[in-house]
Amino acid sequence: MIEPRTSPADPGFKEAHWHAEVPGRLNGSGPIAVMDIGSNSVRLVVYERRCRAPTVLFNEKVLAGLGKGIAQTGKLAENSIDLALGAARRFRLLADQCQAKEFHVLATAAARDAANGERFISEIERICQVEVKVLSGAEEARMAALGIVAGIHRPDGVAGDLGGGSLELIDVTGDRIGTGRTFPLGGIRLSEAALGSLRKAEKLAADALEKSDILAAVAGRSFYAVGGTWRSLARLDLFQRDYPLHVMHNYSVSASDMAEFCRIVSRGDLETLSRIEVISRQRRDLLGYGAVVLGQIIRIGKPKDIVLSALGLREGHLFGLLDAEERLQDPLIVSAEELSLLRARDPKHGLELAAWTADVLAAMGFAESEDEARLRVAACHLADIGWRTHPDYRGEQSLNIVANGSFIGVDHAGRAFLALTVFYRHMGLIDDALSPRLIQLVPPPMRERARALGSAQRVAMNLSAGMSGHLPEIGVERRNNAIVVKLPRRLADLNGDVVLKRLKQLSKLAGLDGGVEVAG
Repeated sequence: MIEPRTSPADPGFKEAHWHAEVPGRLNGSGPIAVMDIGSNSVRLVVYERRCRAPTVLFNEKVLAGLGKGIAQTGKLAENSIDLALGAARRFRLLADQCQAKEFHVLATAAARDAANGERFISEIERICQVEVKVLSGAEEARMAALGIVAGIHRPDGVAGDLGGGSLELIDVTGDRIGTGRTFPLGGIRLSEAALGSLRKAEKLAADALEKSDILAAVAGRSFYAVGGTWRSLARLDLFQRDYPLHVMHNYSVSASDMAEFCRIVSRGDLETLSRIEVISRQRRDLLGYGAVVLGQIIRIGKPKDIVLSALGLREGHLFGLLDAEERLQDPLIVSAEELSLLRARDPKHGLELAAWTADVLAAMGFAESEDEARLRVAACHLADIGWRTHPDYRGEQSLNIVANGSFIGVDHAGRAFLALTVFYRHMGLIDDALSPRLIQLVPPPMRERARALGSAQRVAMNLSAGMSGHLPEIGVERRNNAIVVKLPRRLADLNGDVVLKRLKQLSKLAGLDGGVEVAG
């Protein structure tokens, strides 16, 4: 008789299974929980582990509204305190349930400005059993800037973190961070100071920002927008444009287009706006004030574009915990490697594929910049993540995973390039099955590179079966008007019709012939 499997209801289940290593997760330094006590929301995010590209294991927020009324009373309202403390009790239990090895609590404007903030923080510390780090305005700006450094490849501009109580601005160039400035322009504080008038809020924002030395330095550069209100604003813009990706991180809009959108949002009736249903009702009250502040930043600072960041204070805090070597890692490559480790037949094959395709693209005549090289390496790590899917759907599923994945350190054109490459790798050069709007995110030269790289991966898969070992022994070179694959004698029998057919398809993209040569 076959014994039934242990069920979750059995007393021995937790001991036998729950604490075992989880194949679908990367264990090690985590999980790590971070609770952020802001002026509008209290949020818990549990990250899988401490690394250059942290993955969210659990995420929940409570809109406690701690910043409401501080401008009038100077104190946190009792009902908001009750909501926040209830959230803290729940979040401590959830962090324990996730088996978090570390629990970090950060508090911002409301807690530091309120007369009863110290008493509130003491109660949070009692509940969470950890010390709360109450951030100054400068520290808050710095952590938001570190979030930009962590999530944006080579940032160059000014980061702005809009919360419920304050706005922090700070210059970011590469990994260099300037001195932060704090303005009393958070959504809750601004709405109360303006007595609910968006017109008055516009004047208050203009007066506060007009002589900002940081905004004077953003002209012609990017403005990196951080915070829930600005994410909601960008989400509404994204849906109104029928944009092909619903990924907020690195969503970029020209400054002129965003200025016009901010004008529409701040001057009109929100409930009449197209697609307003994509914004939760809890977020709508502050949407107009976020639009007012961003509109003034654009008017005064004259940035070239507005780039949304899904990474902010919490991720900046985690980035600050990394050692110097970890900070220098490329988050896109790290994310791709981790996905390969979790999904590919043989993660080592991705490394070999990256080296091999470099030779193939060089033989085809493609020059390669540093940015193009990192995209190629990432695409090779992602080349085999769909192998468990039915063959007819591997291309489509791989494309969707990559296009909508939680990658950082890559803009939307690069993300779409990676998605197209893995699609071509599985399905061949079939554009008919692709969304034309997704293709339009990729400039024509990048599309041709994606086709070439996907075709090169197809050849490689028929030589290696997607497993490590063969590719380092197989040479590729340009010889006259042909791309020649050179097989060592011991692998001579790999030569076959499928390999030659795919090699000719690849070569045709460069206007060349293709052939296979076996070493003598």
